[in-house]
Amino acid sequence: MKIAIALSACLCASPAAAFAGTVDVQMVNTSSDGGPGFSPDIVRIAPGDSVHFVASSPGHTVQSIPNMVPEGAQAFSSNASEDLTVTFQKPGIYGYKCGPHYMIGMVGVVIVGDIRNEGAVKKVSHSGMAASAFTTIFEQIDLASR
Repeated sequence: MKIAIALSACLCASPAAAFAGTVDVQMVNTSSDGGPGFSPDIVRIAPGDSVHFVASSPGHTVQSIPNMVPEGAQAFSSNASEDLTVTFQKPGIYGYKCGPHYMIGMVGVVIVGDIRNEGAVKKVSHSGMAASAFTTIFEQIDLASR
């Protein structure tokens, strides 16, 4: 009984930690558009939740993109072919890429809570197919927000 009371007290004192969730994002060689990608490439979570980037196929990384994270948020980066779990605290949009496959459009976003930095994130320029991939991602986000 004492253990149950102590556990209840801990859960009440830290509700965010008690209910934090984790979403898996696969790094794959063949995504829904046929090339390498993240699946899914758009994730919505609450502050305090985590994303587990899973190296389902070899040779991929996940890296936050400079100027595509909320002000004061931590950058993140994995080694090639390794999983990475990131806990997101600050609300906003986080843009990320696969280092080796960025130019061919292997990118994605994590939306944490309220979108606060959309204007700044959309101003970041991208090379190669990453530019059109982000255009498509932002169109999907805009449609979902209506």
